[in-house]
Amino acid sequence: QVQLVESGGGLVQAGGSLRLSCAVSARTSDDNVLGWFRQAPGKEREFVAAIRWSDGSTNYRDSVKVRFTISRDNAKNTVYLQMNSLKSEDTAVYYCAARKGGVIWSMSSAYEYWGQGTQVTVSS
Repeated sequence: QVQLVESGGGLVQAGGSLRLSCAVSARTSDDNVLGWFRQAPGKEREFVAAIRWSDGSTNYRDSVKVRFTISRDNAKNTVYLQMNSLKSEDTAVYYCAARKGGVIWSMSSAYEYWGQGTQVTVSS
């Protein structure tokens, strides 16, 4: 059983930065993919970014591509989401997710394990 624990959310002004962390309880095998999703009030959960543990390949949704960076620390078994130039529309609960198999899917249904979420609020 994989457990994911997010941290790093909070309140930030528009244009500011935050770094989210996702600690993975179990040893992350090379064929795992770790992803970040977000859900704003009244909206569906949407894909933000994902990274393949084996080679660091990444994928992003278009609206965050030049502002957010996903990365991993093998030694700490942790995935990060660096968020810069934050906008009010980035306000949401951010979830870390994991899936087995090396394909980087953007569909939430492809991910088997989920964290509890961390709130990110961007004030304009």
